[in-house]
Amino acid sequence: MDLGIKGKRALVCAASKGLGRGCAEALAEAGVDLVINARGAEALNKTAEEIVAKYGVNVTPVAADITTDAGRDAVLKALGGQADILVNNAGGPPPGKWTDWSRDDFIKAIDANMLTAVALMQALVPGMMERGWGRVVNITSQSVRTPIAILGLSNTARAGLTGFVAGMSRQVAPNGVIVNNLLPGIHATDRAESLDSGVAKAEGISIEDARKRREQTIPTHSYGTAEDFGATCAFLCSQHARFIVGQNILLDGGASNISM
Repeated sequence: MDLGIKGKRALVCAASKGLGRGCAEALAEAGVDLVINARGAEALNKTAEEIVAKYGVNVTPVAADITTDAGRDAVLKALGGQADILVNNAGGPPPGKWTDWSRDDFIKAIDANMLTAVALMQALVPGMMERGWGRVVNITSQSVRTPIAILGLSNTARAGLTGFVAGMSRQVAPNGVIVNNLLPGIHATDRAESLDSGVAKAEGISIEDARKRREQTIPTHSYGTAEDFGATCAFLCSQHARFIVGQNILLDGGASNISM
């Protein structure tokens, strides 16, 4: 399918690996030029080189902490202050127990997983509205629909972003800007490996056994892949997604048994 976005320009955050890279590659395959961001310069630059070699699009890597003012300024400078597509993404806060989290822990999680996305939308969406076309995909989590007890920091921050998008997306849609949230379940990424490692350590089992056990809770009996995720992200960024507004789209292999 021709997504109709060849020649558009996108910012993809946390794009050096995992789900962010999956989104960047899918957009590049559709002919989109990219500014990609992550904290680690070495991995980011390697990703940029590989995407250019494979897809022939323009890719500008910006190594910076997107959760800081300085990091966002560096990315926006590389964009020249405007983009057609924005993919918001940031690593989730660590798991834990509700009694252990301090105010600072919550502020850090909200900064990374809510306010950073809001700041980038505030910076880039007005230009999209002026030009009459834009796409925003916020990568959140399945925990927005079905909160996970040990991921309380993530539950809190990402639910806040969901509430913000519910109103904002409907206000910008008349100007051709489409904003949605993409909710990953367990995918084969560093995040999944970290969670599986925590279970393995707590229960005295191998990481492989922890993963196999988690896979059995998913109807597909497998983790998702970055390619699965990226393909859905690219569709939401396409010309064909103009009637999908303010939605929270689950990619979890059916793990969340939600009828509505």
